[in-house]
Amino acid sequence: MQHQQRSQGRLSPSSDTEDIVALLAPRLVHFAGVARTEHVTRAAQEMQVPQSTLSRSVVRLEQDLGVDLFARHGRTLSLTPAGRAFLASVERALAEIGRAADEVRADADPATGKVAFGFLHTMGAETVPGLLHAFRADHPRIRFSLVQNHGDAMLEGLRAGELDLCLTSPVPDAPDLVARRLDEQKLRLVVPADHRLAGRRRIRLAEAADETFVTLEPGYGLRRITDALCAEAGFRPRVAFEGEEAETLRGLVAAGLGVALLPPPAVPRPGVVELNVTSPRAAREIGVAWLAERPDTLPVTAFKKFLLSRRGRLLPD
Repeated sequence: MQHQQRSQGRLSPSSDTEDIVALLAPRLVHFAGVARTEHVTRAAQEMQVPQSTLSRSVVRLEQDLGVDLFARHGRTLSLTPAGRAFLASVERALAEIGRAADEVRADADPATGKVAFGFLHTMGAETVPGLLHAFRADHPRIRFSLVQNHGDAMLEGLRAGELDLCLTSPVPDAPDLVARRLDEQKLRLVVPADHRLAGRRRIRLAEAADETFVTLEPGYGLRRITDALCAEAGFRPRVAFEGEEAETLRGLVAAGLGVALLPPPAVPRPGVVELNVTSPRAAREIGVAWLAERPDTLPVTAFKKFLLSRRGRLLPD
């Protein structure tokens, strides 16, 4: 009888989706093959599967669902209404799985695969483009998914599997991560061009204790470094503005809204003067991090080796 409900199906209405998928997935390809030919023998020949295996797989699928998917007519079969509805969904699901498999194989291809790479906003204008240009001289077809963000967000991206590698500061120290120091970048005290300190070339940070600061928001590595350096100099900075990007802070400084501790700009910014800080030593470490215990694809391995080879010369002169 077509579309007969089977009372002995193995799946209950309360079964979890993951349990259903785990049980049914191995049988869906067999079902789709039989449904296309509506003949077990021909399907077995096309799929190079023993006919008995194919027959058992289809029967068990019907038992699992508790629904007849086929009406039997001797050696031939025809889809029931339930079978036709199920086939449409199965073919979409199998096609999606096929596309996903193609994508992950393509991303892992040693010549044309993809690397998900995160880096700080302050490294986007000059450092990262230079690195990618140098790397692609030997790996011209490897693709990149690039993400600019602050350090904490990138570490979350590593843990979530959204990033393969990231350049960040400070260099993280966490049991689930591997991190390597690559370089060091000096920080400068940036003041407005008409500021009382603008005629100086060097400054002790304590001399800026009474200044208003503009900084990155909490959670940014450079903000933590700024707070730590000011504390070492004996004061807590008075923060008037918090932003998300270093060049925005330079604009605020140029407008006379405060001073800031920042890495050197890719291009000199008019309206500001950048002073070398002699005490305490103002610098930040730049490192590369990745998730421990996660196997790398060949493109990620190649780019990781390249970054590690740039120790001490990561940053532009």
